Amino acid sequence: MSLILETPPSRLCIIRLSAIGDTCHTVPVVRSIQRAWPDTAITWIVGRVEHELLRGLEGVSFAVLDKNRGLGAHFRLRKALERRSFPLLLHMHASMRANLASLAVRSPVRLGFDRARARDYQYLFCNRQIPARTNQHVMDGLFEFTGALGIDRGELRWDIPVDSADREFADRSVDPAAPTLVISPCAGQRLRNFRDWSAARYAAVADHANSRYGAQVVLTGGATGLERDYAERISRHANCAIESLVGKTSLKQLLAVLERATAIVCPDSGPAHMATSVGTPVVALYATSNRFRTGPYLSQHLVADRYPDAVRREFGVAVEDIRFGRRVRNPAAMDLISVNDVIEKLDLAFAGHGIERVDCG
Repeated sequence: MSLILETPPSRLCIIRLSAIGDTCHTVPVVRSIQRAWPDTAITWIVGRVEHELLRGLEGVSFAVLDKNRGLGAHFRLRKALERRSFPLLLHMHASMRANLASLAVRSPVRLGFDRARARDYQYLFCNRQIPARTNQHVMDGLFEFTGALGIDRGELRWDIPVDSADREFADRSVDPAAPTLVISPCAGQRLRNFRDWSAARYAAVADHANSRYGAQVVLTGGATGLERDYAERISRHANCAIESLVGKTSLKQLLAVLERATAIVCPDSGPAHMATSVGTPVVALYATSNRFRTGPYLSQHLVADRYPDAVRREFGVAVEDIRFGRRVRNPAAMDLISVNDVIEKLDLAFAGHGIERVDCG
């Protein structure tokens, strides 16, 4: 059955702390384990922000690590797990913070990444490794853990819970009678310096969706000043009315909004993978990262992809000649993505919903 264990364990522990996108990639892996081992109790060590999205996940007990509390968070984690042991640890996060978290887990079998992918010395904190693979999407890499356990991935399933209050928020925010385009323009404050696309170009895409399809346009994002300013600039450039939910949603509320959307336009960011989890098409803007590694898993055909052009301009070589997944940390790379590139993919996404042009503008 398994390359690691002879029988399903009574309990197992998973470490995948962050980020939002990567924890979304992890959920189908957890679902596959639950399907194959229904009697195995699962504990997932996760970050505080990510837990806000995933809390209530059926059949999963969470142990939360709040990185903002520094070393104190690790002492709290150790205290929470001190009376528990696990026959199996799936160490699915190659980072030093995750390595330190793994020290709180008592387990005789500690499965981690192969040596090439075991960043920050993860291999020193594990005694088993998944097979070495190259050039994989992040989710496929996480599914290597179930493969090592002899578990088939099966149909991808997320079912991240959203309560009635969050759905009521989405009902108030999104008119069900009209197509809805969500634009989530920022990749987070830390990454804005090289994943930004022009506010004027986002506005042009919004105007296209509104005038050609009668779509309502909703902006989403966090509560930072940078994200609020970005939303204001998009609204100023646009000719159509735009509803801004920037800084106004919890992660659960955002997920409920995305579930109701016709499509989302965004860079390489958490909302792309949240939308994927609820089956919403993602028109993703990729010039600084490789879509085959981090792109929206079910919307690869909708990616406006200028990464190969950016690699050639930045490094003077073809994509095939650099390390798989290497980022282009030059904000000018995003300028390679034209408005027409995005509109072409957006039209494809709307056509997939059977939405015809109405030329109402």
